Amino acid sequence: MTRPNISFEFFPPKSLAASFRLWDTVQALAPFDPGFVSVTYGAGGTTRKLTHEAVTTIGKTTGLDVAAHLTCVEASRAETLAIARTYAKAGVRDLVALRGDMPGGGAFEARDDGFASSVELIEGLSGAGEFNIRVGAYPETHPESVDMAQNISWLKRKFEAGATSAITQFFFEADTFFRFRDACQAAGIDGDRIIPGILPIENWQGARKFAQGCGTIIPADIAHAFDNAARDDCHELLALAQCSELCSDLLDGGVNDLHFYTLNTPNLTRDTCRALGIEPHVSLQNVA
Repeated sequence: MTRPNISFEFFPPKSLAASFRLWDTVQALAPFDPGFVSVTYGAGGTTRKLTHEAVTTIGKTTGLDVAAHLTCVEASRAETLAIARTYAKAGVRDLVALRGDMPGGGAFEARDDGFASSVELIEGLSGAGEFNIRVGAYPETHPESVDMAQNISWLKRKFEAGATSAITQFFFEADTFFRFRDACQAAGIDGDRIIPGILPIENWQGARKFAQGCGTIIPADIAHAFDNAARDDCHELLALAQCSELCSDLLDGGVNDLHFYTLNTPNLTRDTCRALGIEPHVSLQNVA
């Protein structure tokens, strides 16, 4: 089996302890030679400064290509593009352009002088002509979309605006991704530009809550298995088996890229990579 392209997502730390946790995660996973890593952006831009610090620090200390998340929330067009220029000056050329979530939840509200949607943000960044722009995609209908057709139409608009690739929300079954990829191809979107997002389930209750919030369907058999695993104290074994099988099924179906949502916890992502035959280039003991 050809080695797949892999990438990892981290989130910026908000405390000293969280900083150590992030750095431990980066050190544990960097030897797997990801094509890129990304750093998220808090709701309402609440981690804007922290995201910038994490992006630049990871890039300088590891040499990895780092993609910074950028959103439309609570910032003017000028402010958002200024942030993008700051990244460019720091040598960061990869951005993940998202509409973003309002602080505290609730319906998205664009500022009068801000970008009104992810498509407008992508157009603005594309006009700068210096970024590789990644976007989000929903293999199961976005909570705010009327149906999957609208969901896919919106994704197509993102590519037409200048996006180079899309990373999906996480899902539990490979067929979910394959159906989405087929529908995208039928709509004229190159399926190879869509990267499946993988959530290694380090914490089942957290994953369940996350799924409910973003519209990800939890198959009954998977929910039953994780509920039983928690009761029988064998969660880690099930989580590794589930994540490895999902990734293997995707690769068997022609997928070339896997993007792991690490939640700044490296163990299950690391073990899944190894289960897929992806070995680190140097000993983890030397970088942990």
